[in-house]
Amino acid sequence: MDVIGHFVDGKPFSGSSGRHGDVFDPATGRRTARVELASAADVAVAVEAAGRAARLWRDASLARRTAVLFAFRELVHARRDRLAAVITAEHGKVLADAAGEVQRGLEVIEYACGIPSALRGGFSENVSTEVDSYSLRQPVGVVAVISPFNFPVMVPLWFLPIAVACGNAVVLKPSEKDPGAALLLAQWFAEAGLPDGVLNVVNGDAEAVNALLDHPGVKAVSFVGSTPVARHVHQRGTAAGKRVQALGGAKNHMVVLPDADLDLAADAAVNAGFGSAGERCMAISALVAVEPVADALVARIAERLGRLRTGDGRRGCDMGPLVTAGHAARVRSYVEAGVAAGAVPVVDGRDVEPDGDAGGFWLGPTLFDHVTPDMSIYTDEIFGPVLGVVRVGSYDEAVELVNANPYGNGTAIFTNDGGAARRYQHEVEVGMVGVNVPIPVPMAYYSFGGWKSSLFGDLHAHGEDGVRFFTRGKVVTSRWLDPRHGGVNLGFPTQT
Repeated sequence: MDVIGHFVDGKPFSGSSGRHGDVFDPATGRRTARVELASAADVAVAVEAAGRAARLWRDASLARRTAVLFAFRELVHARRDRLAAVITAEHGKVLADAAGEVQRGLEVIEYACGIPSALRGGFSENVSTEVDSYSLRQPVGVVAVISPFNFPVMVPLWFLPIAVACGNAVVLKPSEKDPGAALLLAQWFAEAGLPDGVLNVVNGDAEAVNALLDHPGVKAVSFVGSTPVARHVHQRGTAAGKRVQALGGAKNHMVVLPDADLDLAADAAVNAGFGSAGERCMAISALVAVEPVADALVARIAERLGRLRTGDGRRGCDMGPLVTAGHAARVRSYVEAGVAAGAVPVVDGRDVEPDGDAGGFWLGPTLFDHVTPDMSIYTDEIFGPVLGVVRVGSYDEAVELVNANPYGNGTAIFTNDGGAARRYQHEVEVGMVGVNVPIPVPMAYYSFGGWKSSLFGDLHAHGEDGVRFFTRGKVVTSRWLDPRHGGVNLGFPTQT
């Protein structure tokens, strides 16, 4: 059986902990590999390698950095099918969904290729007599990226290209559930010309996470995961003097007003609720139907769910398995709790007959009607293919319900009333809003992140916030009394 190790200082690295975790094919339930779990000592080796590399990489010209990013982009684009296959084999999402994940990651790489424009500072001449002031941004140093299982390519690529383009060195700790894609990214970055030690990968569990949070050589931490862990990462990291952006969980609401196109809304609810088996922080898990549309909307969604094929993501199915047996059991327990609490199971995913191996981690699409805000299927982030319909009597009641939720990651409103949509985007206390768009994930040149218990820290992922997070601002005030001249040189200026 394959043993998946680490990648440190430009080469494979085997740690000293002696601990291992199991990697499964979720569609079959079979163990496919063992992954090394790093100790604090292993993490220290990676951080030290990153520290050595950071001192050199920060002085690399913008021209050299962008050349590496362009080459890396070409490698990922040419090998996207291979990357998607690794995602499906370890995570379980269907191949089309995995390919879409790679594409969203590519968008951030392409944004990072334009880093010279993003790092331009300001200049003010003669702020005082013969005195000039200007601003610039410099890399932080060594940064840690801790990414979740549900997007083993896209989430690391939210951070890695921008951190590297800004002149930092990185230690990436991917999820131990599906580590294969992260190692490919590191190898391809090296192939693209990234110097040894600028990107390192350590696999591990909580021990590795805490070691990164405590190590004095790590200056900043980017994290995506559940809210309890995001809170822990933020508290422990900031207590150690680090800059931290910790993106947490969600309970995303989709509000459907009476004037909405119900066929469009039903399509969107299915797409956003059950893509990637609901294992998305931007998945719609609470559908708020403003009466009198609930009966018609629920019927449309149920009809569409009846046509979905759940099964092995390599067989052309619509929805794949859950990532592990334990997670599948956890999500199934929420379905049982919803039934016990009195919600109406319009479609029960426990009855699914999957197109896949009997040992796979299966749960089909599940639709509950008449969900109330006191039920656990409403209050908790289930992170599975479970959609609950909450019926309300008015627009105001819908907004009050959304704003009362402790999470504030994403939301959507479906309506043909522009005034209502404009009012909603103004009043709702959520970081990302979609108008007739169910999953409002912004493009790479905007920033991704929520409000309230969905984000700990001030700056969001990628876009302008990403550049600010991975750099520190500096202002210089200068006076030059005796300007020097460089002499005659008739050659054309070149980049060095």
